[in-house]
Amino acid sequence: MSRPTDTKARIHAVARALFMQQGVQQTSLRQIADQLGITKPALYYHFDSREALVASMFQPLLADMEAHLAALEAAPPSDPRVLLGQHFDLLSRHRDLIVMLVRDFSILTELDLVARMFAWRHRLMTLLVGPAPSVEARVRAVVAIGGMADTAVEFPDVPMDRIKPTAIEAACAALGLPPAPRPPVRAAAKRPRRAT
Repeated sequence: MSRPTDTKARIHAVARALFMQQGVQQTSLRQIADQLGITKPALYYHFDSREALVASMFQPLLADMEAHLAALEAAPPSDPRVLLGQHFDLLSRHRDLIVMLVRDFSILTELDLVARMFAWRHRLMTLLVGPAPSVEARVRAVVAIGGMADTAVEFPDVPMDRIKPTAIEAACAALGLPPAPRPPVRAAAKRPRRAT
């Protein structure tokens, strides 16, 4: 017999696929139940509304983002390149949810996420450019953070580990940071000449 957590994971997977395909507002709990091969009351046992299902799917992202920012704020100031790399890793872990948000803005309203996302960005900006930056520094930070996040959505079929180095360098360039030093190129070992 499957455990409740297994069933919830299956519900999340089917709902995610349908939400990505046709949007949250156009997907009913009946469609999700039919795809799962269960009755609607069985689905209601786990989620009493579509809103509760969506909130449950996004809870890991919300908790992860809050914990991520709190840990960064509690730690000594970090190198911006390291901080951006850690933030990119968080975006990578929740890429499918971020793509879903961008494809269906109704989720932002449904979960009351707009103010929360602006607050997250402002906290990250403070970590990158300090508590009282110039307008120019704030603009650079917005471009860096937003542009890096957009790569997760713009290139859905490209592995995130391939995108990461370029995204971080582009974000650092937007912040006005110098390029990362390149590792020295090792010269090829010379082959000894053969005696003729």
